[in-house]
Amino acid sequence: MTRRTVVKASAVIGAAVAAGSVLPVGSATAAERRGPKRPATSANGWTVQANTDRDSQVWTRPVSGTALGVPVWIGDVETVLVHVVRRFHYEVQELTAVDLAGWRPAKGLRRDLPESNLASGTAVRIRPGARARGSLFPLQVDAVRDILADCRGVVRWGGEDRPVDESLFYVAVGPQDERLPALAAGLREATFR
Repeated sequence: MTRRTVVKASAVIGAAVAAGSVLPVGSATAAERRGPKRPATSANGWTVQANTDRDSQVWTRPVSGTALGVPVWIGDVETVLVHVVRRFHYEVQELTAVDLAGWRPAKGLRRDLPESNLASGTAVRIRPGARARGSLFPLQVDAVRDILADCRGVVRWGGEDRPVDESLFYVAVGPQDERLPALAAGLREATFR
């Protein structure tokens, strides 16, 4: 083998190595080139949870003053939604276990509608069978609106949506909205006074 052959072979090998470090690898899939898959979110921007009470942000929380529990996103969301349920129980209509539902699997929920917020644990259904307009008496509607006013725009009632769902109450702000922790802190402070 001559010196000239060794130099040529080294140059070809060096060029191939250099090109390989600059060019994308042909075996990478399109998904790998796009980056990691973003988790699914509900209509209000919260991450959909696969289950409840294990490996999840959603846990069944007690509603104080009642014998009820509801699976919701723990922390600030929990504080606010449990407050809504408790007030509904005392000011609108006394609830039983069948009158309250929280987290639901995403399958079967329409992601473009507020009902998808159930899959992230950021919504509750109170009296799930009473979705149609007119399921509450006028004085009950006034009490619901008072509860919503107490929540300062952080919670929305499905009775004011299109399509109407009078059983649905959900967090209407995203996970980065500062109004949620501010409201939750105020509710906790009022509870411990």
